[in-house]
Amino acid sequence: MNDLKKTWIAVSCLVLFVVSALGQTPAQNGARLAPASDVASEASHQTSRVIVVSLEDRRLALVEDGAVKKVYRVAVGRESSPSPTGTFLITGRVENPTYYHDGKVIPPGPGNPVGTRWMGLSQKGYGIHGTNEPRSIGKAASHGCIRMRQRDLEELFDLVRAGDSVEIVGERDEETVAIFGAPTPPRNGASPAVVAQSAASDASVAGQSAADEAAAAAPASE
Repeated sequence: MNDLKKTWIAVSCLVLFVVSALGQTPAQNGARLAPASDVASEASHQTSRVIVVSLEDRRLALVEDGAVKKVYRVAVGRESSPSPTGTFLITGRVENPTYYHDGKVIPPGPGNPVGTRWMGLSQKGYGIHGTNEPRSIGKAASHGCIRMRQRDLEELFDLVRAGDSVEIVGERDEETVAIFGAPTPPRNGASPAVVAQSAASDASVAGQSAADEAAAAAPASE
């Protein structure tokens, strides 16, 4: 009886050892599996992108993980058709869009009022886009959308994704002062519109191409 017990215990231990070994998942090709905590940490680290538009400054900034990455001059809505304020999402990105407005259909091309890129916002009918009237940049001139120069637009388009946040701020606050700098008083009777002191945006504006200037003669439909 004792021998039978010993045999039974030995068999049971062998079965438990085989089951335990089968339950393990070895790394393929000899690779070491990363600890679960490392995988979770990598998955949780996603770049946080926010586009901040200051209507008073007529500037747009791309902020990544709390740091300002890019600043651009833009055109905003005119008094009769102001840009919406609040927090929105980019819901779609379209390359070479077709323009539809009041029964007009304008295909992609130099005369397209929204330029070569469209980033639609979660407020229907509004977006960030280009313009066939580049001299409007820096002014309150649109139907409510945010206009950009073509080169700036295409650069921003490649840097953002659907689902990114867009904050459109109507009046200067601590956030816009931190991003765009302190306002400069008007000089020589110039328009009292607030102009931000931002080296990054000035560098962007200074690079306006001759092609943009030539395009300014094209009729604007937007």
